[in-house]
Formats: sequence, C-alpha cells, structure tokens
Amino acid sequence: MVKHYKGYLIDLDGTMYKGSDEIDGAKQFIDYLNANDIPHLFVTNNSTKTPEEVTEKLKAFDIEAKPSEVVTSAMATADEVYKMNPNARVYMIGGKGLETALTEAGLTLKDNEDVDVVTIGLDEHITYEKLAIATLSVRNGATFISTNKDVSIPKERGFLPGNGALTSVISVSTGVAPKFIGKPESAIMNKAIDLIQLDKADVAMIGDLYDTDILSGINAGIDTIHVQTGVSTKDDVLGKDVPPTYSYKDLNELKEQLEME
Repeated sequence: MVKHYKGYLIDLDGTMYKGSDEIDGAKQFIDYLNANDIPHLFVTNNSTKTPEEVTEKLKAFDIEAKPSEVVTSAMATADEVYKMNPNARVYMIGGKGLETALTEAGLTLKDNEDVDVVTIGLDEHITYEKLAIATLSVRNGATFISTNKDVSIPKERGFLPGNGALTSVISVSTGVAPKFIGKPESAIMNKAIDLIQLDKADVAMIGDLYDTDILSGINAGIDTIHVQTGVSTKDDVLGKDVPPTYSYKDLNELKEQLEME
C-alpha cells in the first residue's frame, strides 16, 4: 500500500495535463489534497510563465491552485543568482517568467556584455544577437546559469527545441558549462522543500518523466511516485537502476489507494 505523505511536490505537463489536453484524475487528486488540507506545490521547469500564469492554466482544467503553490525554474534561478550576489548585473535570455522572477528578486537586468551573470531560459523569440551578447559575456567571465537542461519540449506541432538546446549554443561556443537549476538538479528541489516546510521523509515527488521528475526526487533524497500519463512508461521506470518508490496508472489510482487506508 502507498504511504500517506504529509506533502507532495507535483509536476505539471504529463501529470496535471498534457499540452492542451486534460488528464483524467488530475483534478480529482488535487481536490482530494485540498479537501484534506494536504500541502502541495507544483514544480515546473517552465521558466516562461509566472506563478499567476501557471495557476490560470491549471484553472482552465478546473484544477484549483494558488500562485503561492507554484515553484518554477525561473524562481529558483533568481534565488540562486541573488544568493551568489544580490547586487549582480544580469544579462537574461528568456520569457516573462524569468524576467519577472529576476526583477522581483531585486536584481538588475542589463542589455549588454558588462554583466556579472548570464541567465538563459526558454526564449521563443531567440535571436543571433541575444546569443552573441550572452556568449561575449560568458567569455568575459560572467557566471553562466541555465534554468533547465530540457533539450526538447512537447508542442502541438511536435517536439520543439527546449532551453537545453538553446543553452548548448552558448556552451559550445564558449567551452563553459552552465549551472543548471531545474529538475533533476537540486536547486529547484531545495527551494520547493524549503517552501513546503516538511521533513524530506514526509514528502513525495509526483511526475511522469523519469529523467526529470523522478530523478529530481531521487537526487533530493525523497520518495517518488511515477504516473503513467506522460512520457515514461511503467516498464521504462521499473527497469531503471533506481526505480521510483511507486508507479501508478494515473492519479485516480493513487487517490483510490490513499482513500482505502
């Protein structure tokens, strides 16, 4: 039987929804958590959206959520930069979510190479000039930070270049590897665990993709719950050297298990 955890960290795409499609069981599971006052956070590598925009998307699927329940790779990136140097001058490539997170942290954004830090998140309006400024900045000694290493992202047209692919242009050109922040790295998970304010033994990570969601939980030292509603299949994850703690068909099955005890 599944353990009753005091809190959950939950992936979005492939777990709560699949692109623009609803996933059966997602709303029901969140309703169960809310009805039982079980704390939970939505943890996403998407750096383009603000927490408010993330909750609006969830509400479009009738999933009740608050901005305070969202942790994005952009937020974790801003935290990381601020801890390194609260007075850092930052050159940013990315969308509204990353820009908002950096400015709300009190960091100064610049549009030239005279910076202390280069941050990159997914930018669907990427240009050669943006990559040029970032490359020159890193060559000049700026710290290089990337929100996440996802090389592709699922869209209606198919799998398109992700932030990891964009990041690689700067990395290959400069020979400098960035510090990645998003799942499966520890920075975003440490932020989420700090926010949920529970012991690691009382928290589980829920997600569909082994290489990001499940591995992030394993790397953070918490239990993991795989749902078979996204990318990784049950056979995929159970065949890994370190499999998830549990694997369920969907969140309906997990909810039923929790309600049986």
